Amino acid sequence: MPTPQTITAGIDGSPESLAAADWAALEALRRDLPLHLIHAYDQPSERSHLPEIEVPFHRESGALDRAVVQLSYAHPALGILDEQVTGPPTEALLATSKTSALLVLGSRGFGALAGVLVGSVALAVAARADCPVVLVRAGDRPEDEREGSAEEPGRPVVLGLDLDRPCDELLEFAFRTASTRRAPLHVVHAWAIPLVPSADATDPTVMKSRHLAAALTPWRHKFPETQVTERLVHGLAGHHLVKSAADADLLVVGRRIPAGARLGRTAHSAIHHARCPVAIVPHA
Repeated sequence: MPTPQTITAGIDGSPESLAAADWAALEALRRDLPLHLIHAYDQPSERSHLPEIEVPFHRESGALDRAVVQLSYAHPALGILDEQVTGPPTEALLATSKTSALLVLGSRGFGALAGVLVGSVALAVAARADCPVVLVRAGDRPEDEREGSAEEPGRPVVLGLDLDRPCDELLEFAFRTASTRRAPLHVVHAWAIPLVPSADATDPTVMKSRHLAAALTPWRHKFPETQVTERLVHGLAGHHLVKSAADADLLVVGRRIPAGARLGRTAHSAIHHARCPVAIVPHA
């Protein structure tokens, strides 16, 4: 079994899950943690003779071994733990989230039928996992990332922050992630304004700016090397976060605990439309 602190990636044989494993491997190296690869699947009890079921199953059967070989070759210094589980993938991934620092999943799967199933697994896990979950698309490859340096910082980490609930778990994850990448952190707060504001309505920008600065101040002191940019915008949070993350390394959004079986509208918008990986961070 994996140690209590691992970076875990779910493997299902799809290009998306392999991209997620690559992303997880790089994150494990950044954090000096072992990588835990888990392959969970429901084995058909008998042959169905339906190619939309049989082909993905056979394609998955050697996925874990291939991933271990590829990642061991690409990252010789990385410690890799591998585990194969027969059973419902959602439940297996939720169980491993209890012993993981981070769980990384592909956000798409094979074809029309299996793609729906794999997508629903990723969303279900992201909505209920005990640890932060990062969803990665096939195009979100680690080699596309620019490592930060003293001369050239990495691409920004973007954080969507709700000022009504500026929780420590979310802020710590975003600041620590930016710090390990030597990347700037862009903090975005969006709020909707009335379509027809009254004549005596006051502009909330000044008060929100003060609240945002107050929420970030202790974390600026804790991570003084991280360059932080604050942005207040009017409108739907999901729309503005996707725009802000157009050239980002990672988009970070929060999820309340307990949040039920579904993610909120902002998280859904980020997952479906952001061009970079998306981290869903559970918080009280």
